[in-house]
Amino acid sequence: MSKYIESGKKILHQLTLNGFEAFFVGGFVRDYVLHIPANDIDITTSATPDQIKALFEKTKDTGLKYGTVTVFQDHLAFEVTTYRLDGIYLDSRRPENVEFSNVLEDDLVRRDFTINAMAMTENGHVIDIVGAKADLADQVIRAIGNAFERFKEDALRILRAFRFVSKLGFDIEEHTFFAMKQN
Repeated sequence: MSKYIESGKKILHQLTLNGFEAFFVGGFVRDYVLHIPANDIDITTSATPDQIKALFEKTKDTGLKYGTVTVFQDHLAFEVTTYRLDGIYLDSRRPENVEFSNVLEDDLVRRDFTINAMAMTENGHVIDIVGAKADLADQVIRAIGNAFERFKEDALRILRAFRFVSKLGFDIEEHTFFAMKQN
């Protein structure tokens, strides 16, 4: 795993060296804080997909509509996604469009659960603007913002909550659970 992290740090370093913000994000950061080995590392950045592709030798267009490019570093694959704001959700699964942002907070607050909305610098500093560390300490799964809206946006988030209950042994916060039942 340390080779994987070191390769990811090279991507963060290359992005920041070229004037962009870049962070490890999501489940990797959650698992890192919990000292659980993670099997994938996602990166979020202020760089656009075209800027990402210009900085790295080997990339693959994974989800350009959503700002995602796969970057291959040391024969390992990393999904690198531009900060974004999600548009409206019409199919209860994916936003119709996204708007790229230059603000990390925009990207973090659009995510599903607090425990998946932390970012981490190349040096291991964890950024938590939604109370994720407290929820990790309390072993609780809590939707970000309005739980009803989070589940209306993407119904798969309901199943993800139960997967985290199974994986982590956490409880679902009361309002989050009520919104899950309503949706």
